[in-house]
This record gives sequence, C-alpha cells and structure tokens, in this order.
Amino acid sequence: MKKILRLKLKILARLILKKYKPVVVGITGSIGKTSAKEAVFTVLHNHFSVRMSLKNYNNEIGLPLTIIGIESAGRDLFAWLKVFTAAWRLLLFKDKNYPKILILEMGVDRPGDMDYLTAIAPVSVGLVTGVSYAHLEYFGSINNIKKEKQVLIEKIVNPTKGLAILNYDNELTREMADVSRTRIMTYGLKPGANLQAQDIVYNLTKSNYELSGINFKLNYNGAIVPVLMPNVMSATALYAALAGAALGLYFEMNLVEIAQALHDFVLPPGRMHLLPGVKHTFLIDDTYNSSPEAALAAIEILSQMKIDEASKKYAVLGDMLEIGSYTEEGHRAVGAAVAKQGLNYLVAVGERARGFIHGAKEAGLDDNYLFHFDRPEEAGLFLQDRIKAGDVLLIKGSQGARMEKIVKELMAEPERASELLVRQGQEWENK
Repeated sequence: MKKILRLKLKILARLILKKYKPVVVGITGSIGKTSAKEAVFTVLHNHFSVRMSLKNYNNEIGLPLTIIGIESAGRDLFAWLKVFTAAWRLLLFKDKNYPKILILEMGVDRPGDMDYLTAIAPVSVGLVTGVSYAHLEYFGSINNIKKEKQVLIEKIVNPTKGLAILNYDNELTREMADVSRTRIMTYGLKPGANLQAQDIVYNLTKSNYELSGINFKLNYNGAIVPVLMPNVMSATALYAALAGAALGLYFEMNLVEIAQALHDFVLPPGRMHLLPGVKHTFLIDDTYNSSPEAALAAIEILSQMKIDEASKKYAVLGDMLEIGSYTEEGHRAVGAAVAKQGLNYLVAVGERARGFIHGAKEAGLDDNYLFHFDRPEEAGLFLQDRIKAGDVLLIKGSQGARMEKIVKELMAEPERASELLVRQGQEWENK
C-alpha cells in the first residue's frame, strides 16, 4: 500500500509541477536544511509568491504533499481521499494563487533517495548546506554521503538559468562545484566565499533572558551591508542567513532588501533557542537533533558568550545517533571540545554519550566536573538541584536522545512547552 501511495503522489506531483511551472529550489545537506529553508522563505516571501516544505516534509511522501499544498493524512483513509481530491482539483482547474516559487527540503537517508526526489521535483536551484557524518551507517563512508547529496547539483535543470549554491566552508560541499553544469554561488564565513559573513558579534541581554541576537556584515563580492538578526544566536543561523541571501540575489533582490528581510529571521524550536530557566538561569535549547559538527559549533557559541564571573557554563549533551563508524571518535571529539573551550561542566546522557566523558577527561577536564546519566529525566532532576542564578546550559542531542525533556524540566515556563519545544505532540508522549 505504501508503494502504491508513493507512486500516486509522485505522478500527481509531477503533473502539478508540469502545469504550474514554479521555480523549484531544492535544499539538502547533513546539517542545517530546515534552518536554510526557513531563511530562504524569510528573505523571499514578502517579495514573491512562495511556499516552503510543510513541517519536516522532505521525503518521498512529504515532498509531493508540499507540492500539492496539504498536510499528511496519516493512517486516515478518508483524509487521504481529501489529499487526492486536492491534487486533482489543482489539475482540473487553474489555481491563480499557486506559488511561483517552491522551496523544497530534500532529505536523504539511504542511497538512491536523491534520484527519487529529483525525479518528483526537478530543481532550478540546488542548495547544499554541508556534508557530514549524519546517516553514515546507511552509506558506509562520508564520500558516499557526498555523492548522494551532489546528485541535487548534477540534476539541476536548464543549466543556463540555474544556480548551484554551496557552503564554501564545508570542503566536501565546496568540491561539488566540479560536477556542476550551471553557475556556482558559494557562501560561508571564510574568505573566498562569494557571500561572506564577517565581523560577527553574538549578543546576550542578561537582565530579561532575551537575545539581542547576531550582528554581522554581509559581504557579496566586495559590496557590504550590515545585518542584525535579533532573534537568533548560532552559527547555523548565520549559514542559513547566507543561504537565504544567495536566493535573494538569484531572484534579483538587492543587499539592502535582503538585510531588512533577515532582521525577521527566526529558527524553528529546538535550534539554539535561548529560554529563561528556573532559578534565573539561561537555557540554550538545541535539542532538535545533533551531529559532531553541529555540537562543536554550539559549544563554540557557548564559549563565546560573556557571563558573570560567578556563573557557570554547562554542556548537557545526549547521544549523537546515525553516525555509524564515527560514533566513538565523534563523541570523544565533542567531549574534548567542552574541555578545550573552557566550559565548566559536562553532563552526558545516554550510552554513546560516555564518549563525551572520555574525550573531556583526555583533554584535561577533572572528574569532579563530569557527570553521566542513562536517561534525560535523571539528568534534569540532577541539574534542577545543582544550577544557580546566572548559569548558562547548552542542551543538545539527537532526536532519539529526547533531550527536550531536560529543557522542559528546567524551563521557567513549562506550561509553554508545546509552543516552545520540539516533540511535544501526543505521538511523542510515551516514547
């Protein structure tokens, strides 16, 4: 039944795209796909008719649903009839409000996924946010992950009008320029990128537990504009903003318009959100997912935050999953970074997370500052008793680690959990 459903959705989606001919922007990467999607939408939506992937609809079923413009029916057969009715209505009648631009997140878990997704939705613009060890267990090597993701770049339609947008700071992504048949635009924090963020400042307002956000200068081939994003604080947000800027330039927006649009950029829950914690503490909620690269970036941000001398910085880190043979090395590297970046405490949660402890100890962090728990609930109760006013806690882990349970335990307004945290729906209640 699932195969039949996939085939029907694929056919309908392709017919809809053929009829309405929107510009399709495909986004893939091991890290930061959703953030990039949100930033692209933020930049474009006030100037163009645009739709982005619904929720996390980035697979063989979610992609067609976004093209149709309707949510999944789950296990409800009657609701699926409504889905197909909506698709046929688009085909039989002309919808004047159908978007001119579709921003489609394309997730790949296994070999062949990108071929399937680009067969559903051929892209005019391909954006790759980075290649890392996520899903390594299904690909065998990081080079195989790269080959899968670069299919998006290889299959850009109409090369004379298309664009490949690549994260310059990620070497494996930068190398995809070699296979592109279309124009390349790179972005990053390092010199050499076409679009570069420089003179970056992370701001924190301590008195009311709010962000003052990120200031930076956006440099496009020597043309520079200042950008303030008051609602975010992460390297992921910076890279996403640059990706959004690249799409703005592709659609002929100027740098000032792009900077103004980025002022309103907000990341979805669980992506480096700063929340007020109990006892007048700060929580950096980065619990949506994790990988070694993402964890290292989050640790670096925490290390740069200025806090009172008496306050402490906690790295509260859960298992990083689906990184295969890199599991032990990746966890040790992240643990070592906690010590080297001068964070005060490491709280590790989960069996794989013991690697964080080993790495931190090897890098010189004393046993008195290292703690391990099997479950997030245990870590939350421990921290509840230990933390003091002014302390800052970075809480991060893969989806399966369920680190948002710690955030809910420690946040000052747990009654707002459904609004502010990830995985608060009924389907997650007993997992």
